[in-house]
Amino acid sequence: LSEERAGAWFWNERFWLPHNVTWADLADPAPGVEYPKASHLLSALPLALGIFAVRILFERFIARPCAFLLHIHATSVHWRATPNPVLEKVFTSITKCPDWRHLDGLSKQLDWDVRKVQQWFRHRRNQDKPSVLTKFCESMWRSTFYLCIFTYGIRFLWQCPWMWDTHHCWYNYPYQVLTPGLYHYYVTELGFYWSLMFSQFTDIKRKDFPIMFIHHLATVSLISFSYANNMLRVGSLVMCVHDASDFILEAAKLANYAKYQRLCDFLFVLFAVVFFITRLVIYPLRILNTTLFESWEIIGPYPSWWLFNSLLLVLQVLHVIWSYLIAGIAYKALVRGKVNIDRLDVDR
Repeated sequence: LSEERAGAWFWNERFWLPHNVTWADLADPAPGVEYPKASHLLSALPLALGIFAVRILFERFIARPCAFLLHIHATSVHWRATPNPVLEKVFTSITKCPDWRHLDGLSKQLDWDVRKVQQWFRHRRNQDKPSVLTKFCESMWRSTFYLCIFTYGIRFLWQCPWMWDTHHCWYNYPYQVLTPGLYHYYVTELGFYWSLMFSQFTDIKRKDFPIMFIHHLATVSLISFSYANNMLRVGSLVMCVHDASDFILEAAKLANYAKYQRLCDFLFVLFAVVFFITRLVIYPLRILNTTLFESWEIIGPYPSWWLFNSLLLVLQVLHVIWSYLIAGIAYKALVRGKVNIDRLDVDR
């Protein structure tokens, strides 16, 4: 009984649906017509495991041979830190880069010279650094997937009226038919981002881990949320805008790992231009405009409408943060004469 009450509370029609619309209205469509159901989202979980398995096979049998052809090989760590339980505990539990206070205390505790303690921490940090081969394989997988899903999304949306006139995202809402193409686009994107959430804990560790986790969580929430209340049309536009620059960034990383610096520089400039246009121009002026203003005029606000737009605004804040990082890298590139692409280990 408590589970039923919890379910009824969570799926409250007054929260999820516009005024004067009930779940019963969507439960019995005309013959040959189907509306999105929250239960459809469960298929994304086994798909996420399948995508993860494909990734493992791709990196082993496609990416690694390509890396070898480009003379990228796994390199072993030349200097390994001498096993030391005291320093290892500090490294894993307190800090990987101790300040002078910690260094002085550890030096006295172990009766070591301060420089020897510094050297131990430097060697220990180097042990955890992923090899260029590992980074190349990961970037090649992501670049390939992003390119494929972006190509599919563009081909699908090119035929859709809401691609050209965003008012169509809200006409006859929420009685909008779920097409096979839209279903496959959504579930594949959701499965991929679920796989990223899982693999983030085993992938190369990045400095922006918390930001990326929030990004993945917001993305999964947005995709699931927009599917459950049939905002698939505008949701497909959001996904396509976000996929537009991702494969270019990963391609720039591949060029960097292969030591094609000029190609890397060109791809980074291309990525930056596409990123700024899609995230700081198209996203706010087209996507946020239609979700905040056009939808208000056509269907009016309701509780889940506010939540949906709040999540979209969270993404916009992340776009601004990443734009700042990209602008910083671009400025340093002008000073140094080349792009340090590894500084931008974010996955948008």
